[in-house]
Amino acid sequence: MDNVKIRIGGVPEHYNLPIHLANEQGAFSKRGIDLEWTDFGGGTGQMTKALREGEIDVCILLTEGIVADIIKGNSAKIISEYVLTPLTWGIHTGVKNKLEDYRDIFDKQYAISRFGSGSHLMAIVDAESKGHHLQKEQFHVIKDINGALPSLDSNETDVFYWEKYTTKPYVDQGKLKRIGEYRTPWPCFVIAARDEILQKYPDQIIRMLRVIHDQCDRFMLNIDAPAIVSSRYGLQQADAERWYNSTEWAIHGWVSDKMLENVIYHLKTAEIIDKDQEVPELIWKRN
Repeated sequence: MDNVKIRIGGVPEHYNLPIHLANEQGAFSKRGIDLEWTDFGGGTGQMTKALREGEIDVCILLTEGIVADIIKGNSAKIISEYVLTPLTWGIHTGVKNKLEDYRDIFDKQYAISRFGSGSHLMAIVDAESKGHHLQKEQFHVIKDINGALPSLDSNETDVFYWEKYTTKPYVDQGKLKRIGEYRTPWPCFVIAARDEILQKYPDQIIRMLRVIHDQCDRFMLNIDAPAIVSSRYGLQQADAERWYNSTEWAIHGWVSDKMLENVIYHLKTAEIIDKDQEVPELIWKRN
């Protein structure tokens, strides 16, 4: 029987290294899957759009982003948690910007990769948790880190939320200034798939997940992992070691209902979804 092609995507960041290693080692192919990876530099908002439009079958994306998008009509399901630890967002500004204090950001202009992305949603959730309400006109779409740098440098925007270790090389090079951090109050990444692919290839999706979980388990036991991360992603060894030793990946497909209730509560509190919004089934129920 021929292998089944599954198109999977994620951000071009170190969190997805276990999947790349498994693919390079032929682990998916051995289980009857041709895994085709696509990098999404624009983050979760770009991926939810790609899932909606059938450009991709499976994505590794931010928990809050896919929960909000499924509630808003995306025909997809969460099929597994992926990274169990919270994401630490670095809060950045341009090096020439006079902004120095994290507490002074909430009336400023925000750079976001796109509406519905993590850089958008978490800025709102963070602000609401501190008693501030951000307005739509405060947000400027810059697509990705490459768009954020000139926007912040020119003072078109003042604030940019992005994963702290991904931006650390830019901070080290003096291209960004970090003025704060924010940790998501839930596990940061999940795996989601389009309903169509779940109905068409359920067995192959389960085998794909087994490969991912097995590889994540091995990755967490690999003493060379920080060195690989440092080499591939341009992080200093010490930063790679700090990140690796503070990150835990899922090794099974269980998804916590309580965790999703927490996400929904925060999304409603931040008015990202309506308070009376009906919540559809979010989790894939295996037959």
